[in-house]
Amino acid sequence: MSDTIFTGCIPALMTPCKADRTPDFAALARKGRELVDAGMSAVVYCGSMGDWPLLTDEQRMQGVEALVEAGVPVIVGTGAINTKSAVAITAHAARVGAAGLMVIPRVLSRGSSVAAQKAHFSAILEAADGLPAVIYNSPHYGFETRADLFFALRADYPNLIGFKEFGGAASLSYAAEHITSGNDDLTLMVGVDTQVFHGFVKCGATGAITGIGNALPKEVLHLVSLCKAAAEGDSEARVKARELEEALMVLSKFDEGVDLVLFYKYLMVLNGDEEYSLHFNETDALTAPQQAFVEEQYRQFKTWYANWAA
Repeated sequence: MSDTIFTGCIPALMTPCKADRTPDFAALARKGRELVDAGMSAVVYCGSMGDWPLLTDEQRMQGVEALVEAGVPVIVGTGAINTKSAVAITAHAARVGAAGLMVIPRVLSRGSSVAAQKAHFSAILEAADGLPAVIYNSPHYGFETRADLFFALRADYPNLIGFKEFGGAASLSYAAEHITSGNDDLTLMVGVDTQVFHGFVKCGATGAITGIGNALPKEVLHLVSLCKAAAEGDSEARVKARELEEALMVLSKFDEGVDLVLFYKYLMVLNGDEEYSLHFNETDALTAPQQAFVEEQYRQFKTWYANWAA
């Protein structure tokens, strides 16, 4: 699939803070523009990386508008505490010119109910006004969308075109085998930084949504390019993709943990982006050993990459 927003490499943006710990939407738009200019095909806002549970619906809408006004193709996360809020966020995204939707399951209330999730997804897709959408599939939300539900939804909403798969290698393989393969109208997005090679080479993924790509856009774009070439049978690219993914692995694994935003904001600060130094909750902070660990691993990777890519 090449004619959709859900291709290439797409960073899931974090929300920078002002000194008073309110969102800095001007900085958000600058970073989105910078990453697209660096070669990213679009951005995601507001997924878990964007701290959606910590923002009001109005703040999230402000962030979407700032990105759209900056000319940044933006895929909007629909995560919400209830379906009514998710629908409002979706309708706003369609109204202001967002490029797509990342549809997040219903959480906390009846989250394991297939019937409840179908109703939740249907309400969002109905409000999408035709915007292309992928389901954010993740066991961390307490629900995994299977093939029967996906195709039941797609029968009514053809703008549902695939998955952003965060469930790991097994879930990527399931989606490829049972849902997205053999249909050029469907797309599979790698949704976790540790599975880029597996997703592209072994599952036919067409894109990747990345966390570490916020801090290392050049290197992650390089990885995606190598994985695409490897998927076409390039043996040298296959070896190099494996090497690069392994070298990134410690930094990429932060994407799998509860402190992912803390780690990736800190990497942004190490890059000189001081607007990422604060979090919305004052008590959210890396420990001194965590900071030292990420500093050493970042230094090690940057040194390795400079020598490897030379």
